[in-house]
Amino acid sequence: MTPYIQTDPRSNLIGSAWMIAAMALFALEDALLKAASAALPIWQVLVLFGAGGAAVFAGVATLRGGRLFHPDVLSRPMKVRVVFEVLGRMFYLLAIALTPLSSATVILQATPLVVVAGAALFFGETVGWRRWSAILIGLLGVAIIIRPTGDSFSALSLLAVLGMLGFAGRDLASRAAPATLGADVLGFYGFLSVVAAGIAYSPWEGEPLVALTAQSGWQIAAAVAFGTIAYASLMKAMRTGEVSAVTPFRYSRLLFGIGLGVFLFDERLDRTMWVGSALIVVSGLYILWRGRRA
Repeated sequence: MTPYIQTDPRSNLIGSAWMIAAMALFALEDALLKAASAALPIWQVLVLFGAGGAAVFAGVATLRGGRLFHPDVLSRPMKVRVVFEVLGRMFYLLAIALTPLSSATVILQATPLVVVAGAALFFGETVGWRRWSAILIGLLGVAIIIRPTGDSFSALSLLAVLGMLGFAGRDLASRAAPATLGADVLGFYGFLSVVAAGIAYSPWEGEPLVALTAQSGWQIAAAVAFGTIAYASLMKAMRTGEVSAVTPFRYSRLLFGIGLGVFLFDERLDRTMWVGSALIVVSGLYILWRGRRA
């Protein structure tokens, strides 16, 4: 039976508030991980963050009667999902650690554009020329931000692009994941993938284990808390009100990410960043609107 979801204006307002709260918490998670990576090796940040999140979701899934070791965990979509989760998490943390938080956050907002394109290419969903045009315009916004032909181009800016592609692949694989696996179980394996990303990156980084200080310890713990609460808030948002009314507020993460980058890390935004951000957001909102009409 399909669960009943309220669609009155009050429910849409509440769902939108949950979505904004989730995006604010995700942005705080990013800022805390960026701060922790200044004192700890990036691989260690990944392992600690992933282990903490996996422990939380394992506890929640167990309390709700979920099976963490269901046979469907070994299905092909789940294996693909884990691969993309590892790539997305690893490259995105590298991006927020080594590049401005604001630019990494903006580039991440292109994920829905890639997901729509992937759904058309791999799942046979119908995407008309208008939405394809919007996708190309949004990707143009990404290109404007990383400035591949400019004198200020840095190869490090591609880390956020790789992270964004990893998350898009994860979201597409999640659509094909067996329905027997609940959100808590997917969250558990998602955070285990973060641990795997840290272990995989450790030989490449070549940094030894560093003892936790009070500051780095609370930063990791707070990132885990904010990340798991953000995930729960996101699930609550998507189950309250209409999806088409709630989903556009995902882009509030861009404002929170830019704000934290400016006020905590003294980052500066130029006109090029604002133009690229506008193209990404407008394209994403247009695709949502066209999808609703279709």
